[in-house]
Amino acid sequence: MRIDVLTLFPEMFAGPLQTSILGRAQVNNLINVHVWNIRDYAQDKHRIVDDTPYGGGAGMVLKPDVVVRAIEHVKQDRTAPVIYLTPQGKPFTQSKAAEFAEQEELILLCGHYEGLDERVREHWVDEEISIGDYVLTGGELPALVVIDAVSRLIPGVLGCCESAEFDSFQDGLLEHPHYTRPPEFRGLAVPPVLLSGHHEEIRRWRLRESLRRTLTRRPDLFDAWLASRQTARQLTKAEQQILEEIQAELSRERR
Repeated sequence: MRIDVLTLFPEMFAGPLQTSILGRAQVNNLINVHVWNIRDYAQDKHRIVDDTPYGGGAGMVLKPDVVVRAIEHVKQDRTAPVIYLTPQGKPFTQSKAAEFAEQEELILLCGHYEGLDERVREHWVDEEISIGDYVLTGGELPALVVIDAVSRLIPGVLGCCESAEFDSFQDGLLEHPHYTRPPEFRGLAVPPVLLSGHHEEIRRWRLRESLRRTLTRRPDLFDAWLASRQTARQLTKAEQQILEEIQAELSRERR
Protein backbone atom coordinates (compact mmCIF):
# COMPACT_ATOMS: atom_id res chain seq x y z
CA MET A 1 0.00 0.00 0.00
CA ARG A 2 1.24 3.49 -0.82
CA ILE A 3 0.47 6.42 1.48
CA ASP A 4 1.42 9.99 0.56
CA VAL A 5 1.42 12.66 3.26
CA LEU A 6 1.23 16.38 2.49
CA THR A 7 2.46 18.45 5.43
CA LEU A 8 4.23 21.64 6.45
CA PHE A 9 6.31 19.68 8.96
CA PRO A 10 7.75 16.55 7.33
CA GLU A 11 10.30 16.15 10.12
CA MET A 12 7.50 15.05 12.47
CA PHE A 13 7.17 11.78 10.55
CA ALA A 14 10.78 10.61 10.46
CA GLY A 15 10.91 8.94 13.89
CA PRO A 16 7.50 7.23 14.06
CA LEU A 17 7.70 5.89 10.50
CA GLN A 18 11.09 4.27 11.11
CA THR A 19 10.13 2.61 14.40
CA SER A 20 8.51 -0.68 15.43
CA ILE A 21 5.72 -2.09 13.26
CA LEU A 22 5.64 0.80 10.78
CA GLY A 23 9.40 0.63 10.29
CA ARG A 24 9.34 -3.13 9.66
CA ALA A 25 6.35 -2.82 7.34
CA GLN A 26 8.27 -0.38 5.15
CA VAL A 27 11.44 -2.48 5.18
CA ASN A 28 9.33 -5.43 4.03
CA ASN A 29 7.67 -3.26 1.35
CA LEU A 30 4.19 -3.87 2.78
CA ILE A 31 3.58 -0.14 3.03
CA ASN A 32 5.37 2.73 1.32
CA VAL A 33 4.97 6.13 2.95
CA HIS A 34 6.06 9.24 1.05
CA VAL A 35 6.13 12.55 2.93
CA TRP A 36 5.92 15.79 0.95
CA ASN A 37 6.57 19.33 2.15
CA ILE A 38 3.72 21.63 1.09
CA ARG A 39 6.09 24.59 1.36
CA ASP A 40 8.04 23.23 -1.62
CA TYR A 41 5.06 24.14 -3.82
CA ALA A 42 5.06 27.84 -2.93
CA GLN A 43 6.37 29.88 -5.86
CA ASP A 44 7.49 33.11 -4.18
CA LYS A 45 10.99 33.59 -2.80
CA HIS A 46 9.77 33.52 0.81
CA ARG A 47 7.85 30.24 0.27
CA ILE A 48 4.68 31.65 1.80
CA VAL A 49 1.94 29.04 2.26
CA ASP A 50 -0.72 30.99 4.19
CA ASP A 51 -2.55 34.31 4.17
CA THR A 52 -5.09 36.25 6.23
CA PRO A 53 -8.75 35.21 5.93
CA TYR A 54 -11.16 37.29 3.85
CA GLY A 55 -13.66 39.02 6.11
CA GLY A 56 -11.15 39.34 8.91
CA GLY A 57 -10.61 37.22 11.97
CA ALA A 58 -7.77 35.60 13.85
CA GLY A 59 -5.28 33.18 12.38
CA MET A 60 -4.07 32.34 8.91
CA VAL A 61 -5.49 30.13 6.15
CA LEU A 62 -3.53 27.79 3.89
CA LYS A 63 -3.41 29.25 0.37
CA PRO A 64 -5.39 27.26 -2.23
CA ASP A 65 -2.86 27.62 -5.04
CA VAL A 66 0.00 26.17 -2.99
CA VAL A 67 -2.03 23.26 -1.63
CA VAL A 68 -3.56 22.38 -5.00
CA ARG A 69 -0.15 22.36 -6.68
CA ALA A 70 1.01 19.92 -4.02
CA ILE A 71 -2.03 17.68 -4.43
CA GLU A 72 -1.84 17.63 -8.22
CA HIS A 73 1.89 16.93 -8.25
CA VAL A 74 1.55 14.01 -5.86
CA LYS A 75 -1.67 12.61 -7.29
CA GLN A 76 -0.97 13.10 -11.00
CA ASP A 77 -3.21 10.66 -12.87
CA ARG A 78 -3.70 8.26 -9.95
CA THR A 79 -7.10 7.63 -8.36
CA ALA A 80 -5.85 7.80 -4.76
CA PRO A 81 -8.43 9.52 -2.53
CA VAL A 82 -7.34 12.73 -0.80
CA ILE A 83 -8.11 12.57 2.94
CA TYR A 84 -8.03 15.85 4.85
CA LEU A 85 -7.29 15.57 8.58
CA THR A 86 -9.47 18.11 10.40
CA PRO A 87 -11.52 18.30 13.64
CA GLN A 88 -14.53 19.05 11.41
CA GLY A 89 -14.29 15.66 9.70
CA LYS A 90 -16.18 12.43 10.28
CA PRO A 91 -14.94 10.36 13.25
CA PHE A 92 -12.11 7.97 12.44
CA THR A 93 -13.18 4.49 13.56
CA GLN A 94 -11.92 0.95 13.25
CA SER A 95 -14.37 0.31 10.44
CA LYS A 96 -13.06 3.38 8.60
CA ALA A 97 -9.50 2.09 9.10
CA ALA A 98 -10.57 -1.23 7.56
CA GLU A 99 -12.15 0.63 4.65
CA PHE A 100 -8.93 2.57 4.03
CA ALA A 101 -6.89 -0.64 4.28
CA GLU A 102 -8.74 -1.94 1.22
CA GLN A 103 -7.34 0.92 -0.85
CA GLU A 104 -4.12 0.56 -2.79
CA GLU A 105 -3.22 4.21 -2.21
CA LEU A 106 -4.11 7.09 0.11
CA ILE A 107 -3.15 10.76 0.15
CA LEU A 108 -3.30 12.35 3.61
CA LEU A 109 -3.49 16.14 3.72
CA CYS A 110 -2.45 17.71 7.04
CA GLY A 111 -4.14 20.97 7.92
CA HIS A 112 -2.52 23.76 9.91
CA TYR A 113 -3.17 27.30 11.14
CA GLU A 114 -6.89 28.14 10.90
CA GLY A 115 -7.38 25.51 8.24
CA LEU A 116 -7.74 25.13 4.52
CA ASP A 117 -9.29 27.41 1.91
CA GLU A 118 -12.82 26.10 1.45
CA ARG A 119 -12.42 25.83 -2.32
CA VAL A 120 -9.78 23.16 -1.83
CA ARG A 121 -12.02 21.25 0.58
CA GLU A 122 -14.92 21.32 -1.87
CA HIS A 123 -13.10 20.42 -5.08
CA TRP A 124 -9.83 18.60 -4.29
CA VAL A 125 -10.56 16.73 -1.05
CA ASP A 126 -12.45 13.44 -1.20
CA GLU A 127 -13.04 12.89 2.50
CA GLU A 128 -12.48 14.68 5.82
CA ILE A 129 -11.50 12.70 8.91
CA SER A 130 -11.24 13.63 12.60
CA ILE A 131 -9.57 11.54 15.31
CA GLY A 132 -11.58 13.18 18.10
CA ASP A 133 -13.50 16.16 19.41
CA TYR A 134 -10.50 18.27 20.31
CA VAL A 135 -8.18 20.64 18.48
CA LEU A 136 -4.52 19.91 17.72
CA THR A 137 -1.85 22.18 16.30
CA GLY A 138 -2.01 20.44 12.93
CA GLY A 139 -2.97 17.29 11.08
CA GLU A 140 0.39 15.55 11.48
CA LEU A 141 -0.46 13.55 14.61
CA PRO A 142 -3.87 12.51 13.22
CA ALA A 143 -2.12 11.42 10.00
CA LEU A 144 0.22 9.20 12.02
CA VAL A 145 -2.79 7.73 13.84
CA VAL A 146 -4.44 6.89 10.51
CA ILE A 147 -1.24 5.39 9.08
CA ASP A 148 -0.73 3.20 12.15
CA ALA A 149 -4.34 2.01 12.39
CA VAL A 150 -4.59 1.25 8.66
CA SER A 151 -1.19 -0.45 8.42
CA ARG A 152 -2.07 -2.94 11.18
CA LEU A 153 -4.87 -4.28 8.98
CA ILE A 154 -2.67 -4.94 5.95
CA PRO A 155 -1.82 -8.66 5.67
CA GLY A 156 1.69 -9.45 6.84
CA VAL A 157 2.26 -6.23 8.80
CA LEU A 158 1.59 -7.76 12.21
CA GLY A 159 3.67 -10.68 13.42
CA CYS A 160 0.62 -12.71 14.46
CA CYS A 161 -2.25 -13.05 12.02
CA GLU A 162 -4.73 -12.97 14.90
CA SER A 163 -3.42 -9.78 16.51
CA ALA A 164 -5.55 -7.37 14.47
CA GLU A 165 -8.56 -9.67 14.42
CA PHE A 166 -8.89 -9.56 18.20
CA ASP A 167 -7.94 -5.92 18.75
CA SER A 168 -10.42 -3.67 20.53
CA PHE A 169 -13.16 -2.37 18.18
CA GLN A 170 -12.44 -4.95 15.48
CA ASP A 171 -15.73 -6.74 16.26
CA GLY A 172 -17.38 -3.68 17.79
CA LEU A 173 -16.35 -4.52 21.38
CA LEU A 174 -13.50 -3.52 23.64
CA GLU A 175 -10.84 -6.18 24.04
CA HIS A 176 -10.74 -8.53 27.04
CA PRO A 177 -8.07 -8.14 29.78
CA HIS A 178 -4.59 -9.60 29.25
CA TYR A 179 -2.26 -11.33 31.72
CA THR A 180 1.25 -12.80 31.50
CA ARG A 181 3.85 -14.38 33.80
CA PRO A 182 4.26 -14.55 36.75
CA PRO A 183 0.93 -16.18 37.71
CA GLU A 184 0.97 -14.21 40.98
CA PHE A 185 2.42 -10.74 41.51
CA ARG A 186 2.36 -9.03 44.91
CA GLY A 187 -0.63 -11.08 45.94
CA LEU A 188 -2.51 -10.43 42.70
CA ALA A 189 -3.34 -13.66 40.88
CA VAL A 190 -4.16 -14.36 37.25
CA PRO A 191 -7.76 -15.59 36.83
CA PRO A 192 -7.61 -19.39 37.25
CA VAL A 193 -9.53 -20.05 34.03
CA LEU A 194 -6.62 -18.68 31.99
CA LEU A 195 -4.30 -21.25 33.57
CA SER A 196 -6.73 -24.15 33.11
CA GLY A 197 -5.88 -25.04 29.53
CA HIS A 198 -9.62 -25.38 28.84
CA HIS A 199 -9.91 -23.52 25.55
CA GLU A 200 -13.69 -23.27 25.45
CA GLU A 201 -13.85 -21.90 28.99
CA ILE A 202 -11.10 -19.42 28.17
CA ARG A 203 -12.98 -18.30 25.05
CA ARG A 204 -16.17 -17.83 27.10
CA TRP A 205 -14.31 -15.88 29.81
CA ARG A 206 -12.77 -13.58 27.23
CA LEU A 207 -16.13 -12.93 25.59
CA ARG A 208 -17.70 -12.25 28.97
CA GLU A 209 -14.98 -9.80 30.00
CA SER A 210 -15.12 -8.11 26.61
CA LEU A 211 -18.87 -7.62 26.89
CA ARG A 212 -18.69 -6.43 30.49
CA ARG A 213 -15.85 -4.00 29.78
CA THR A 214 -17.66 -2.54 26.77
CA LEU A 215 -20.95 -2.21 28.65
CA THR A 216 -19.39 -0.43 31.63
CA ARG A 217 -16.78 1.71 29.84
CA ARG A 218 -18.32 2.40 26.43
CA PRO A 219 -22.09 1.89 26.62
CA ASP A 220 -22.41 3.63 23.25
CA LEU A 221 -20.32 0.92 21.60
CA PHE A 222 -22.18 -1.79 23.49
CA ASP A 223 -25.59 -0.50 22.37
CA ALA A 224 -24.40 -0.34 18.74
CA TRP A 225 -22.98 -3.88 18.94
CA LEU A 226 -26.14 -5.29 20.51
CA ALA A 227 -28.40 -3.54 18.01
CA SER A 228 -26.39 -4.87 15.07
CA ARG A 229 -26.45 -8.42 16.44
CA GLN A 230 -30.18 -8.30 17.10
CA THR A 231 -30.95 -6.75 13.71
CA ALA A 232 -28.98 -9.48 11.93
CA ARG A 233 -30.39 -12.09 14.32
CA GLN A 234 -26.85 -13.16 15.16
CA LEU A 235 -27.05 -12.97 18.96
CA THR A 236 -26.22 -16.50 20.12
CA LYS A 237 -27.69 -18.28 23.12
CA ALA A 238 -24.27 -18.22 24.76
CA GLU A 239 -24.01 -14.45 24.29
CA GLN A 240 -27.53 -13.95 25.60
CA GLN A 241 -26.74 -16.03 28.67
CA ILE A 242 -23.52 -14.13 29.33
CA LEU A 243 -25.35 -10.80 28.99
CA GLU A 244 -27.94 -11.90 31.54
CA GLU A 245 -25.15 -12.90 33.94
CA ILE A 246 -23.44 -9.54 33.53
CA GLN A 247 -26.67 -7.59 34.02
CA ALA A 248 -27.42 -9.54 37.21
CA GLU A 249 -23.88 -9.00 38.48
CA LEU A 250 -23.98 -5.26 37.82
CA SER A 251 -27.38 -5.02 39.47
CA ARG A 252 -25.98 -6.63 42.64
CA GLU A 253 -23.02 -4.24 42.64
CA ARG A 254 -25.32 -1.20 42.54
CA ARG A 255 -27.19 -2.24 45.69
